[in-house]
Amino acid sequence: MRRKTFDALISTGGLVVAAVLIVAGVLGIWAHSFANSNVHSQLAQQKVFFPSVAGITAQHNAEITKYVTPYAGKQVVNGQQAQVFADHYIKVHLSEVAGGQTYSQVSSKFITMKPTDPDYQAVAQQRQTLFMGETLRGMLLNAYGFWKIGQIAFTAAIVSFITAGVMLLLSALGFWHLRRVSPEAEVLPKLGARTPAPVEQ
Repeated sequence: MRRKTFDALISTGGLVVAAVLIVAGVLGIWAHSFANSNVHSQLAQQKVFFPSVAGITAQHNAEITKYVTPYAGKQVVNGQQAQVFADHYIKVHLSEVAGGQTYSQVSSKFITMKPTDPDYQAVAQQRQTLFMGETLRGMLLNAYGFWKIGQIAFTAAIVSFITAGVMLLLSALGFWHLRRVSPEAEVLPKLGARTPAPVEQ
């Protein structure tokens, strides 16, 4: 194959790849923007707030103090805040409701009980509390997951743009080399054959 033909094919292919990467980057930015906007809108409507510093201190819990204090008094409006509220606030309190048992476990126990059992009302209250808490926690973690996908899309977009820039540079170098190589030059010249001198510009 002639070297000029090879350079033209490779350089043109680089331009096509760069174009695809640019489109992918634009879509990634759009996905990031959509996820952030949607999560913010949905969370803001729920009006969930972190407790104040005084409220956090009063709970005397090391995990809550460590993770929740940076957001004290703030409204939950993004995925990162939703994850902290779900995993380091709601989850901590839920673990204290029924000795660490989940809603499913308590519910299974409640179903087998009779209204005349001495701890029937206590278990019923635990069941309701766990159901409400785990429902809210699940909603917040869904928001976090959607938000996280948006963050990944943004990272992918940046990588796509950088790679597209590299491909454009390589394509430009390919076209530059195309102008300098001799029309008779081969990609893999035969052994013993003389390689034509470059065309003088």
